[in-house]
Amino acid sequence: MTLPTDLDNDADALRAAMVKGLAGADPSAGAGVPMHPAWLAAAGKVPRHAFVPGFYLPADAPGAQGLTVWEPVTSELDYGRWLAAAYSDATLITQFDGEETDWERPAVRHGGAPTSSSTLPSLVLRMWSDADVSEGHTVLEIGTGAGYSTALACERLGSSHVTSVEVDPVRLRTAADALYGCGYTPTLARADGLYGYWPEAWFDRIVAACSFRSVPPALLRQTRPGGKVLLPLSGWLYGNARVLLTVAGDGTAEGPLLPGSISFMPARTHAAPAYGNPADWAAGLHEVRSRSVRHAPERITVATEEAFHLRFLAQSAVPDAQMVTVGGVLHLIDVVSGAVATLAPEGGAWEVREGGPLKLWSLIEQVIDAFDAAGRPGPETYTLRVDGKGQRLLPAHGLRLQLPRGY
Repeated sequence: MTLPTDLDNDADALRAAMVKGLAGADPSAGAGVPMHPAWLAAAGKVPRHAFVPGFYLPADAPGAQGLTVWEPVTSELDYGRWLAAAYSDATLITQFDGEETDWERPAVRHGGAPTSSSTLPSLVLRMWSDADVSEGHTVLEIGTGAGYSTALACERLGSSHVTSVEVDPVRLRTAADALYGCGYTPTLARADGLYGYWPEAWFDRIVAACSFRSVPPALLRQTRPGGKVLLPLSGWLYGNARVLLTVAGDGTAEGPLLPGSISFMPARTHAAPAYGNPADWAAGLHEVRSRSVRHAPERITVATEEAFHLRFLAQSAVPDAQMVTVGGVLHLIDVVSGAVATLAPEGGAWEVREGGPLKLWSLIEQVIDAFDAAGRPGPETYTLRVDGKGQRLLPAHGLRLQLPRGY
């Protein structure tokens, strides 16, 4: 691609404006600790546009069948839109469904699942700030992605202190080209972040740019005693949380959930499995007697911070369940146990039918009951403890909430 001769001047001005906006953002609108000035300084030096030569932005209106229309953006297609987006506080999608785009001849996409992106700068800076990183620390980043976050760590800590792993070889090669082109030389490796990266261990900090169903044990074993691991957590109900764990010398770890409702793409090895046709699952419930629900599904489905947090807690009670709505009927499907539940609106209320070895919605209602009885506590009131007994959320308000066993 041919870039304009005044690119550097245009980028400098837009980057300065972006950093000024990030520095002036309301701290109460974010999560965790305030953004560290050193990370803002790094953002003022790293040319984000070098890491996103092409990406997708959603069109203003959906396409056929309500699918999102994703428009390709490059400097050649629309220089102004490309550069403005590169220095906006927005996530830029760079890959769908694990398929690479030919950015010399990109095409409009209809729907698809994003599988790689350049995360919005405010969230990247928030993650590095929340991880309590200081000069002299060695860090492992899980999920190199486009490489922008890696560049920020190199800018602040020095390339020799940064290791970043990426499972996708094409993504890694593209990020490496951009990093080396900007003068950054971290240790890069194609590896599954589930297992960290033993050749460079131990680390003072491990920070993941993808989410896990539970804390991978290898990450704790690769962290120095007293070191910290910042992980996004998610699951098959798409309930999300973030935890900052401090690792003890005996290999146990403990730390608080952080406030806010931030979400990340799941690690590919932790992604939800296909469940088939919901109608097949529901077919066996026609003879099951329904009951009125104590809590409507909106408690965990509406777009509020409390619902996102409550969904994460509910997910801990039914970790193998997935949720899909078809024709106004909500299906809960557990491909591991074979349990299923359907919730359907009946005369202004909701009725539930449950089948299989687990009563999925009943278990979720127990979590909601305990949550309400405890005064609806926020995520920062919970601690995750990882030890020989598993990965437990404390306090569980009378319930035993545990993440799936580490992988």
